[in-house]
Parts: sequence; C-alpha cells; structure tokens
Amino acid sequence: METETEMLNTYFSNGAEVEISSDEDGFRGAWYEGIVVRPIQKKRRTNKDDDDDESSNKLRVLVEYKTLMADKKGKRPLKEAMTLVQLRPRPPPERRRKFKVSDEVDAYYNDGWWEGVVMEVSSDGKYSVFFRGTRDQLEFEESRIRIHREWANGEWTPPFGDEGEEKKREEKLVSTETKPNNEAAEIFSEGSLVEVSSDEEGFEGAWFVATIVKLLDNGNYLIEYQTLRNNDDTAFLQEETDRLHIRPRPPDIGSFESFKVLEEVDALHNDGWWVGVISKVLKGQRYKVYFKASNEELEFKHADIRLHLDWTNGKWIRASQALKL
Repeated sequence: METETEMLNTYFSNGAEVEISSDEDGFRGAWYEGIVVRPIQKKRRTNKDDDDDESSNKLRVLVEYKTLMADKKGKRPLKEAMTLVQLRPRPPPERRRKFKVSDEVDAYYNDGWWEGVVMEVSSDGKYSVFFRGTRDQLEFEESRIRIHREWANGEWTPPFGDEGEEKKREEKLVSTETKPNNEAAEIFSEGSLVEVSSDEEGFEGAWFVATIVKLLDNGNYLIEYQTLRNNDDTAFLQEETDRLHIRPRPPDIGSFESFKVLEEVDALHNDGWWVGVISKVLKGQRYKVYFKASNEELEFKHADIRLHLDWTNGKWIRASQALKL
C-alpha cells in the first residue's frame, strides 16, 4: 500500500508542477495549475485507544498557484495549504485533436480547467460545452479544450498514449450516442434499474438508484427513485431527467479485501452513493472518506463503500481498466 509520504515523495516533491482543486464556493469543479512549495506537517494529539492513532499527523502541502493571485494588482501569486487528495500531477502535454458531441472534456475558463460535456460542434470548429455544476453552456476554441482525465492510484484514466493507441481504445468503447437504436435503448428501457444524479444544491456528487418509468418524447426519462420520497411521503419521488444525469447501475466487479489511501470510491450515505476519496484507513475495516464537493470527511464501514467507476462512452472505466456491462 502506497502511503501518503510515498505519494508525496513520488509526485509532490518541492517544485513539482501540479493541478489543484479547491473547496471554496465558486471554485469547485475546477483544477488550477500550480507548483509545490514544500510539505507541511501538523501534529495532533490523539488518544492511544483511538482508532485514528495509526496516523496522528495531518499531511498538507503548501502550493503556489500560477494563475490565481493573492492581491488585486495581480503581482503576488496565491499560496495555500492543501491535502494530497486536492492535488494531482500536471497532465503531460497531448496532441491536439477533434472532439465530438458527448465527449467528456476539460475547458479552460476563468484561469482553470473545468469539467464539462461537449453538446454541439459548430461549423467553424468551435465547441459548445455544458457544465453540470453551474448548468452553464459556453463556447470554446479547440485550443481551450482537452480530454477529461481522472488521476487515481498514480495513473491517469483514460491513459495517455499516441493517437493510434487512443483511437483503438475509442473504437473499442461502445458509444450510446452512435448506437442509440440497439444498446442504448436496451440499457435505458422502461423498467430498467439505473442511477440518477442531480444538480440540486445539497445533492451534487451523489448517485441515487431509480427505475425508468417512461421514455419521454423529448428524449428524456421519467424515473422513480427507490430511496427518495415525495414531499408528502406518500410515494417514491418521480422526476424527469436527461441523458447527462442517468447511467446504468455499476456492474458487480467482486468484493475488495480493503481500500487504500487516496483510492477513489463511492460511499453509501443519505440514501445515495457519494463519490469521495479514502483519506484514512482505520482499524476494524473502517475508513475515513473525504468528499471534495462538500469539504467533509466522514467515517464508513467497509460494506458501505464500493470502488468508484465512471460511465464513459457507453462503458464503465476505472484506473487503467475498462469494464464491459
């Protein structure tokens, strides 16, 4: 198991170029370029009988932003102390490429990289990108967009490679956009068990189990949640949702004996599965999970945690691996 100290020495040594995520309002969902200044270690007293005594030091890293300034004149770069779960190495440069509708991308906006989905491709080569977090849809030049990648366990997903290899990987993916008549229709048919996300305040970052009640004429879905009730508590809540907020239930890929620090997981909390990162391994198969969206750290038992998977281009993926339905 790679410890925080090993991660620090390998990826976040002094002077390392990184990308930084922030939990402050207005900055969530973006990654900003920066440089590691130095590690910071704050010692905390803990009881000897406490399950947390495995690690009494809270490891943080002082970083300096490249694009965010601490003063109004823009002469003094902002410096902040961050935990390792808020950092990742700067992605290596990649060749320019064309994007298509439904591609998950990062768009450079307001001094940072924001995750979004390509909704339209204009005739002049510009891309209209939808941001789930803000519900905004903005237009970008090709040079301001890159493939969206996740970094976990020291690896990028999708992995970097030459254009030929990347094209082969894309061809292997089953796209629900390009094959709507067969596989997509079968996955999201009436009665299918799915998971649904919401942009409502307080529900960001969670997926809730639901059943598709009806396919609507506008291309959306009427779904019924299995755990959320209506305001009168007389029935399970029904809502209309679009293709950006629905996915099949993740496949059963078997149980894991244990999870490790910095591993991306889903934790069962408040009737839904919330994406987070293992921040600490406790005794008795219990874990502390950090949720970036709410800046919270909560404790869970092993049975209430599952490996985090992303539904991308009609396929389930995790670090260095693609999973078929």
